Amino acid sequence: MKSYEKFPLLPISSGSGVWLYDYDGRKYLDTVSSWWVNLFGHCNPRINTALVKQLEMLEHVMLAGFTHEPVVQLSERLKSLAPEGMGHCFYASDGASATEISLKMSAHYWLNCGKPGKAEFISLENSYHGETLGALSVTDVALFRSAYGALIRHQATVPCPDWRNASAGESAEAFALRCADALERHLQQNHSQLAALIIEPLVQGAAGMAMYHPIYLRRARELCTEYSVHLIADEIAVGMGRTGTMFACQQAPTTRDTGLDSSLGIKQGITPDFLLLSKGITGGYLPLSVVMTTDEIYQSFYGDEPARGFLHSHSYTGNPLACRAALATLDIFEQDRVLKSNHEKAAFLNKITQPLQAHSSVRNWRNTGMIWAFEVDSRHSDFPQRCFAIALEKELLLRPIGNTVYFMPPYVISTDEMTLMVERLLEVIELLGK
Repeated sequence: MKSYEKFPLLPISSGSGVWLYDYDGRKYLDTVSSWWVNLFGHCNPRINTALVKQLEMLEHVMLAGFTHEPVVQLSERLKSLAPEGMGHCFYASDGASATEISLKMSAHYWLNCGKPGKAEFISLENSYHGETLGALSVTDVALFRSAYGALIRHQATVPCPDWRNASAGESAEAFALRCADALERHLQQNHSQLAALIIEPLVQGAAGMAMYHPIYLRRARELCTEYSVHLIADEIAVGMGRTGTMFACQQAPTTRDTGLDSSLGIKQGITPDFLLLSKGITGGYLPLSVVMTTDEIYQSFYGDEPARGFLHSHSYTGNPLACRAALATLDIFEQDRVLKSNHEKAAFLNKITQPLQAHSSVRNWRNTGMIWAFEVDSRHSDFPQRCFAIALEKELLLRPIGNTVYFMPPYVISTDEMTLMVERLLEVIELLGK
């Protein structure tokens, strides 16, 4: 809170498309999609219309003994889009809750299968899966671990295939396979105690948009299957088209030789045991998260004994308004051929950012789908705050992670707005060097 003495809160009065407006009439291009949630612009007319219609029919009913049309439709739509075999949905409100649910469901599955000792988890170094206590146990952020370490169960981590850490001359793919070898060694030694491996597929957000080769996903799936450990794909941030396919898991090559399919849209890739979605699933309108899982896991909870059933409840589970916003979001994906359009926008942005990529202060330029990131050489210890403040003066909303600057704008951004964003971002980098 003390930082607001130097950087006061910015009151926002309205939004439209990629723009936010304050009470003095100034505007700011939302380059980070309001913490990665807004896919189709602020006050999107189609999502607005869908919500108004839903308000006139049903705002909420508990899912304990009841159901409703939006949650049934959404579950069916997600099943049709997700990797093959993901046929069951459990709803909550936010990403951390989805993480908690998947951890509980995994451990409870093994308990129901007569293997109560499989109750530990592993995650990648520098991972982020939420800030509730269960989620913190698989989150590898030193600040959180130090502050709340006494309250959480500490779990093991394995090397992250972030290509920035590759040896000189080592390709991203080779480094990913080397990290997968480390994962294999850990699974060989500890699989009897392990319930699941949880990963952020392709991009680790809080680690500074750490990006890695999709071969790691394929090897992680193979190894988890071999050693009877669940694979949890945390696509809370990277799902819903953000990495170029609807789900990042769909980019995992099916064999070590084929590489990535160049087609757009739905690809098979790998099927995790749990798929976590939130953030963009409602287009940035309402809190909603979902844990998708397989029939095998679902069946393990199916029985007459209450203790065998999955024990988790949430008052607003499957809220009709949130589900309707998610359905409207999926409609836009389909009707506007968004994944194809995003491919074209990403190509355009990569072209016009050439001067930025070549800037003397820029390091480790990287891009996956509709996510861009780079590090900035800076002598200023308060770089994130300075960058944020200077960007606001240039009508940009930026939220650096340390010295990492990233942007992942709403998918509705126009070519003129992309050009403006890049021009202003280059001005920001120039000013940060002074």
